Amino acid sequence: MQFLVKHLAQAKDSALAAVGLQDFEYETLHWLSARGEGGRATPSELAAELKVSPAGMTGRLDTLEKAGLVRRVRSMEDRRRVDVELTSEGRAIWLKAMDLRGEVEDAMVGVLGPDDQDVLAALLKRMLLRVENPGRA
Repeated sequence: MQFLVKHLAQAKDSALAAVGLQDFEYETLHWLSARGEGGRATPSELAAELKVSPAGMTGRLDTLEKAGLVRRVRSMEDRRRVDVELTSEGRAIWLKAMDLRGEVEDAMVGVLGPDDQDVLAALLKRMLLRVENPGRA
């Protein structure tokens, strides 16, 4: 399992390098992308989700904004609030990184037939549920 995890980590690093992203940039784009089509969140929401200090989040957002991957905009609901949203370039780079990572994962799992893939998915899900909820059987 450790070798597979190591391989996936290397594949992730390679995918990010191929699109010119650092890990923290990818994670921030990923969380914004997970918010749907608009890809909007407040800086404090992002900081909480990513477990980063507000000052750290400001630095991340400054870097991403300078690169044209996100933009800060006034909230539509409350003009005092600032939202962060993905730009089309930010979404495109995030999708490219996801595609590259997916290719590696597909190659790894592709050695298994469909039935074995289903069994593996079920077993991994069971293991994950157990470690996330240790008190449950």
